Amino acid sequence: MSDKKLKVTLVRSTSGRLKNHKACAAGLGLRRMHHTVEVIDTPENRGMVNKISYMLRVEEV
Repeated sequence: MSDKKLKVTLVRSTSGRLKNHKACAAGLGLRRMHHTVEVIDTPENRGMVNKISYMLRVEEV
């Protein structure tokens, strides 16, 4: 298993978004605007990042 991580920052608000998109942000551990978290680079996390990519800034660590 790889130790790669993604640094994910929420740069757009979740208010008024689709329920699924809010759930993806919560699933990644993002709570508020400009909140940054590091998540392990797994297919599940990648899927959530891809789904709400328009709301995020992503960096590989």
